[in-house]
Amino acid sequence: MADRSRGFMRDEFVTYAYILLYIALSSGQIFFNKWVLSSKEINFPYPLGLTLLHMIFSSVLCFLLTKVLKIVKVEEGMTLEIYVTSVIPIGAMFAMTLWLGNTAYLYISVAFAQMLKAIMPVAVFILGVAAGLEMMSCRMLLIMSVISFGVLVASYGELNINWIGVVYQMGGVIGEALRLIFMEILVKRKGIKLNPISLMYYVSPCSAICLFVPWIFLEKSKMEGNGTWNFHFTVLTLNSICTFALNLSVFLVISHTSALTIRVAGVVKDWVVVLVSALLFADTKLTVINLFGYAIAIAGVAAYNNHKLKKEASRVTSETASGDSESIPLVSQTTNTER
Repeated sequence: MADRSRGFMRDEFVTYAYILLYIALSSGQIFFNKWVLSSKEINFPYPLGLTLLHMIFSSVLCFLLTKVLKIVKVEEGMTLEIYVTSVIPIGAMFAMTLWLGNTAYLYISVAFAQMLKAIMPVAVFILGVAAGLEMMSCRMLLIMSVISFGVLVASYGELNINWIGVVYQMGGVIGEALRLIFMEILVKRKGIKLNPISLMYYVSPCSAICLFVPWIFLEKSKMEGNGTWNFHFTVLTLNSICTFALNLSVFLVISHTSALTIRVAGVVKDWVVVLVSALLFADTKLTVINLFGYAIAIAGVAAYNNHKLKKEASRVTSETASGDSESIPLVSQTTNTER
């Protein structure tokens, strides 16, 4: 009995350690990216180049882990047709999300960027309805209205609003919403099961190619003109390692807890980012209206997460009761590595 109790306590400790690791890595990566992009010491204001570096690093590391060292097994079932119709769109939207989201940090504060990100469920729901994946209901309409109102209030309370940064951040939100829609199509219509490492193995090279093309036209000449090729190798390598470690922490949290836990941890992380950024960055000045609006939006996000999880639990229960062996596998939708 004592051994069982100690084993339970050990499992509890490991679970909470993984959750804290995820929150620390996720919020820390946001601060790290902001510092790299805006710091005069690093002198690397190139969001495309930084994101491209992350995707190349992730591609190489995933290849080493799965094909050379064979520590992680790549899930089977991928075909050329599925890759072209699903993985490439996911990779393109992932590249768009990270590029525009990181670019927004050049114009707006980290805290305000996080507040704008709270509108994500609204974008996902609207696009889901358009794609036939979601059904419009009074409950969901109310939740979307609460989130939208909260984001509007938070934006109204922003002292130094920069509309260029807002446009970039909203573009990143739309890109992420489209990525999640394509992910759901991949799961529900293609029936492919991928863990985060397998997903990054397929998606990272595609995202790198999608980023490389605009990088040539938009940032390559600027980097050459400013002599930025002699960049801080150690700092950028560490930044890329942290990005990959964040993906791994997501995998660990999901495998040891549940989808609800990772969503709750995500909400806690968002608040940590908003509050800590006010201490770290001079461009962050929070107001009471800011925080009040963000609290309303987060309450709406919590209601949205609760609704989605109850819906998923009901679906799984009905499938189990009917003895359906063709259950739809789940794909983690929490692999946004840099925002």
